[in-house]
Amino acid sequence: MSGPLAGVRIIEVGHMLAGPYCGLLLADMGAEVIKIEPPEGDIARKVSPHFIGPHNAYFTSLNRNKKSVVLDLASPAGRAELESIAASAHALVTNLRPSAIKKLGLTYDALRTCNPSLVCVALTGYGLEGPYAESPAYDYVIQAITGVMSLTGEPTSPPTKAGYSAVDNSAGIVAAMGLLAKLVEGKGGQVDVAMYDVMLSQLNYLAGAALNTGEVVERLANSSHPYMVPAQIFPTADGWLTLFITHDKFWRTFCNEVGQTGWITDPVFATMASRRENRSRVLAAIGEVLMQAPAAEWVRRLVPLGVVASEIGTLVQALDSDLARSRQMVVALGDGSHPLRAVASPLKFNGHVPSYGLPPLLDQHHADVLGGVRA
Repeated sequence: MSGPLAGVRIIEVGHMLAGPYCGLLLADMGAEVIKIEPPEGDIARKVSPHFIGPHNAYFTSLNRNKKSVVLDLASPAGRAELESIAASAHALVTNLRPSAIKKLGLTYDALRTCNPSLVCVALTGYGLEGPYAESPAYDYVIQAITGVMSLTGEPTSPPTKAGYSAVDNSAGIVAAMGLLAKLVEGKGGQVDVAMYDVMLSQLNYLAGAALNTGEVVERLANSSHPYMVPAQIFPTADGWLTLFITHDKFWRTFCNEVGQTGWITDPVFATMASRRENRSRVLAAIGEVLMQAPAAEWVRRLVPLGVVASEIGTLVQALDSDLARSRQMVVALGDGSHPLRAVASPLKFNGHVPSYGLPPLLDQHHADVLGGVRA
């Protein structure tokens, strides 16, 4: 592997999403990521009904560029093998439950004797310690208890989860950041990342309003922004349009283009503050205008003027878009002879073109990894 993290060895004792996504980000940057799996393998190897040859589509999306080593960490032999790998590793990341992390000795305190400079990252639901540490923590649950679900969806609809695994992915990113921070510091130690903490931190300005003004943020129709108007989705003559106007300069541009120059000076419409105060009236008026043409027509007219607008597309459309191709965001895995494809790393570095290997078969690299360590 080449890249900014070439020469860095990471142990991943993870399953499903959050821990493996952390490992994926590091592997794509060139780190040697050794995925420790139980004899039955990561459950992600079977979670999806979609197989491409021996590879499960779900597992593939999170585990390319890694090495697989099967260890029974509860056995003395498995423990010895883990310690031999840890002796030459830079970091270990795990997203097991706190009790399992402690029982299997995946903490810095348990591994410091074999490598004092090792960075150990525990990615859990509510932290390694505390009265809630062992409570069940899944993406759905964290979205529920942090208020994310209550903030999502239409005002008259049930609370709604984000359309993807927002908690798991966000926690994986933060875990990678914490791991790298400790490597830069040059000291071994424990990093404690809780999914609950990550999601509360991502509610930043909404939480700030609640903490400092007592504001109760409620769901608004059509995915409206709580402070900016118009900033939401609108139905059009054909399709949905996302319109996001953050500055009065762009508001004036919008008004001129849609033939509503009177809105520029009308005190109800003229400023961001007045539009927020008169939200219902303003949105109703905009909605009537936007129904006069298809979403694609509005995009064609508004975007060249600097107004932020977009049609609402599907994931399939996004993956097959000119934009995705221009960013090289869909890549073939392996040498190109295999039909497996994946979304590329979001990180791009000057002078470095990442390689994207196939996901490992179960225990594929046992002899390679342990032979190298023992030598």
